[in-house]
Amino acid sequence: MDEDRRIASVEEVPEDGTLLFTVRDGFDTEEVVLIRLAGDESGDSSPPVAAWKNYCQHWTDVRLDKGSGAMVRDGEIVCQRHGATFERDSGYCDFGPCEGAYLEEVAVAVEDGAVYLVDDRYEFANLGPSGEHDLSTGSRIDFSGT
Repeated sequence: MDEDRRIASVEEVPEDGTLLFTVRDGFDTEEVVLIRLAGDESGDSSPPVAAWKNYCQHWTDVRLDKGSGAMVRDGEIVCQRHGATFERDSGYCDFGPCEGAYLEEVAVAVEDGAVYLVDDRYEFANLGPSGEHDLSTGSRIDFSGT
């Protein structure tokens, strides 16, 4: 695999959270979260991680991971702004105001313990946030407890 498309090692992806990275499409950047899948020890040929664009399907200006890992509860990604939950392996919202919607997938592959970006729409930019302003602050309800 092309080292310019290497995101991280599988071990860098938290078992109970997400790893944030940024991709580039021309001059535009977007944030993506990597999450470990529940069956990664099963020995099957599926990648042990999934990658989803870093925004909730209810309000697409709300980031799931603000740089310190998205909340993961009972194996699901939780939108801390309004409590929607998304299945880690399919991105399906099974609870909340966007129930029935799916997170947008970004294709990745694992080779020799490393995660690579294989989605031809994007170039790997960097680990961490894009540096763009967080539009998810404000007076909306927040379920993060802070």
